[in-house]
Amino acid sequence: MLLIHCPYCEETLPEAEFAYAGEAHIDRPADPSALSDEEWRDYLFIRTNARGPHYERWRHIHGCARFFNAVRDTVSDRFLMTYKAGEPRPDLTAKEAAE
Repeated sequence: MLLIHCPYCEETLPEAEFAYAGEAHIDRPADPSALSDEEWRDYLFIRTNARGPHYERWRHIHGCARFFNAVRDTVSDRFLMTYKAGEPRPDLTAKEAAE
């Protein structure tokens, strides 16, 4: 069972309390109508699918109902950190150097 920390409630709870909401830090096109079909397809469906640290959006559906971001290692399935929506993508190299 995965345990996820909600940065708003300050609680660490089982994964069943949360819903995955896709990759984090995806910028919406300023003018979607100006995109070609291929560009729109890429925006909607093409994601990094990284091996290792992956930035994700989650929602605390059975708690505060807020969206937040998380960094999860896709190899070990371990959450490295969570942070509030709207905060910048954390620099993992600085975090690793501090540990």
